[in-house]
Amino acid sequence: MFKFGTILNEHIIRQVGRRFSSGHSKSLPIPPSIDVLEGPEDWAEARRWVSQFKVESIPRTLVQLSFSRSSGPGGQNVNKVNTKATVRCSTDAYWIPLWARAALIKSPQYVSSTKSLLITSTVYRSQSQNVDDCLTKLHALVLSAASSPIKNETSEETKKRVEGHQKAQKERNRKDKVQRSAVKQYRSGKGKGGWD
Repeated sequence: MFKFGTILNEHIIRQVGRRFSSGHSKSLPIPPSIDVLEGPEDWAEARRWVSQFKVESIPRTLVQLSFSRSSGPGGQNVNKVNTKATVRCSTDAYWIPLWARAALIKSPQYVSSTKSLLITSTVYRSQSQNVDDCLTKLHALVLSAASSPIKNETSEETKKRVEGHQKAQKERNRKDKVQRSAVKQYRSGKGKGGWD
């Protein structure tokens, strides 16, 4: 029995294959087709994708680049050279996980009219360094959006430690209750040495 996600992934793989054969140098890992992370299996798949994506860098071929002159101080270079880099990337790109798109749409870099992420950089005097800076920012943004909904499973050691803390707290609560009860009995004259 075929799942829609399987068919979609096969379609994406064919597109990526075409991209490789058309001269593009490298591609990013394809995320699993999960809309919302809902359980340990989804978290595990998402975690695998994040670990693969973390070590990759976004190739320039997967984004739209544009350049303009930087504003502000910087001498003659600012007025002559288009060093400001702008990177635009669709939130529907095949390499952006479905579960991360809701967070990306809420980010300040999202442009709703084009349904894309827009990142600029004027940090460096070099155009190529500014492009690299934009791609680094985009990578960090996608990584953060993809990682935030992943819940880590609690280890057995942590579970046992929490259980121990809960038992100790119950015992402290019980002792406090016994002590308060004794004080109340004493005050009401029912305890030893009470009022005559």
